[in-house]
Amino acid sequence: MSATGTTVLHSARLVSGGEIHDDAWLVLDGDVVAARGNGDDWQRHAPGEVVDVAGRVLTPGFIDLHCHGGGGASVDDDGAASIARVVDTHTAHGTTRSVLSLVSARIDVLARRLAAIAEAKARDPRVLGAHLEGPFLHPDFRGAHDLRVLRDPDPETVRRLRDAAGDALVQITIAPDRPHALEAIEAFVADGVVVAVGHTGADHALADAAFERGASLLTHAFNAMRGIHHRAPGPVLAAVGAPGVILEVILDGSHLDPRVARMLFDLAPGRIALVTDAMAAAGAADGDYVLGDLDVTVSEGVARLTGTETIAGSTLTQDVALRRAVGQVGLELPTAVAALTETPAAVLGRQDRLGRLDPGYAADVVLLGPTLEVEAVWSAGRRYR
Repeated sequence: MSATGTTVLHSARLVSGGEIHDDAWLVLDGDVVAARGNGDDWQRHAPGEVVDVAGRVLTPGFIDLHCHGGGGASVDDDGAASIARVVDTHTAHGTTRSVLSLVSARIDVLARRLAAIAEAKARDPRVLGAHLEGPFLHPDFRGAHDLRVLRDPDPETVRRLRDAAGDALVQITIAPDRPHALEAIEAFVADGVVVAVGHTGADHALADAAFERGASLLTHAFNAMRGIHHRAPGPVLAAVGAPGVILEVILDGSHLDPRVARMLFDLAPGRIALVTDAMAAAGAADGDYVLGDLDVTVSEGVARLTGTETIAGSTLTQDVALRRAVGQVGLELPTAVAALTETPAAVLGRQDRLGRLDPGYAADVVLLGPTLEVEAVWSAGRRYR
């Protein structure tokens, strides 16, 4: 990890804003992109560190809206060291900004974990804040969440959670089919929190009502919700039909078939965000782990609740998602990159600062090799590998 300063990266194949720019250069000054161009003009910006990219790919830093853990550590572990390990693990794979996700728990436990994320956010620009994936989930679609702690988003519970969260909370998943859910959605949206529909048995009409109330995201499309039936289109098509709503997709080879992922990219162009939903085993070995208070077994890279077939997050990193998007889903590179950068930035309302490599944007950059493997990463101008 190197300190920030002035860095010139030149002779790059730069992918940003849905386009590819050959023989491109960037100047990073502190934590922002100071200048960008093509050809040999970069030389007038020296001195400073100069990196000859030699025709390899530069992209904006990846943004993960949904990450529970990595490197053997979990966000739910409460401690600063665990959060740092999670963030460092994913940074090595190109993720320069993360929304850290908490599984369902008692309100007092969530308050403690939110406080830990708030502290991490204050000291590390890579941490954007917290995502509460619960406890306002439907029990029949809970996935890897503890049934005992699920509850309705009644006004008093919502007030307690909003008070405990402070400015750490940037995102929350709510099942619209729980009592008081639509009112809770309005309350969180009024606080500037991104509300996602997920872990729900809602039909198309109820999901549509949630989007009309201000929900703007669909948590891991198709997973932990009703699918598409020819007489019951469900929440996925409600999200597709709602202008501005973003759909999360997990391209780990287990959560979603690549052909279904391609269908979503075709149905909702520019509105698919690739996420990891990673748990502690991302960037670590197979074995036994804990997600929240539930035991998880990871075998051949697939995480399941111990003794069941229920998927419990993933072991995905975003560089792998990018390679699968291009190699298996068949996306053009700019489209795949946008799903990791511009689209998640937009749903967070950070599209004026994150997700592109334009002057004035954050100095978040990923250098990719010939097979799209990560060779170097800068976040807020600081080089991490």
